[in-house]
Amino acid sequence: MGIAELSSSAQDYLKVIWDLQEWDKGPVQPTAVAERTGMKQSTVSGALGRLVDAGLVTHRPYGKVELTETGRRYAVTMVRRHRLLETFLVQVLGYGWDEVHEEADSLEHAVSDKMVDRIDEYLGHPTADPHGDAIPSADGDLPPMPTTIRPLSDVADGATVRVQRVSDEDPQILRTLSDHNIRPGCLVKIGTRQTNDGFVVSLAGLCFNSEVSLKDPLVLSAEHAALIQVSLL
Repeated sequence: MGIAELSSSAQDYLKVIWDLQEWDKGPVQPTAVAERTGMKQSTVSGALGRLVDAGLVTHRPYGKVELTETGRRYAVTMVRRHRLLETFLVQVLGYGWDEVHEEADSLEHAVSDKMVDRIDEYLGHPTADPHGDAIPSADGDLPPMPTTIRPLSDVADGATVRVQRVSDEDPQILRTLSDHNIRPGCLVKIGTRQTNDGFVVSLAGLCFNSEVSLKDPLVLSAEHAALIQVSLL
C-alpha cells in the first residue's frame, strides 16, 4: 500500500502522532492526539482503531499510541512533504513562518512524490524547515539533532542557549518571536524570571550573522516557553 492509498484523514493522524512523538520523545496519549486535531475523543478512538487494523499503529485501550515500522514510514513521508512545502512557501513564495502550517496541511495531500522531490532539489536539499524541524531525506533518514536539546521552559536563569525549533502550532508565538528577530539558529540569554509563570529572554550574540538587540525584554509565559526547543552551549 502506497501513501496515496491512505485516506487524507489517516495521513493526518499518522503525521500528528509523529509530530507529538518527536516533540515529546516517546509514545503519545490519545488525548494529546484529540487536542492537536481538535477532534472528539470518540472520533479519535475510532480513527486509531482503523489505524491499528491497518497495521500502522499499536494502541491498547487506555494506553499510549505508537507507530509501527510501516506507520513510521508513511508518517515520515507526510512529514517530509509538509516541511518541504513550508520551506518552499517561505523561501520562494515569501510567506511568513506563521502563515505556512495550514497551507502545507492542505497541499501535502495533493502533491505527488515527483513534485516533492523536485521541490527538495530546487531548495538544495534543506535539512530543516523554517521552524527548525528536521526534514527527512527521501530515504526517510533524519539529520541529527543536538543531544542537549530541551524546552526553553527547562533552562536555568542566566543560561545562553541556541534556538533549535519552534512549534508551528501557535502562530502567535511565531509572530512574537519574529517581532524580536528570534529564529532557529539565534542565541538567546535567559533573564531572571519575574514570576513563577514568566521568562525574560534577551538576545546574546549573533543571529543570522547580524548583530541584534532587543528594545525591550521579551517576556514569555511558561506555556509559550515550552513551545521553543533550545540547545545548551
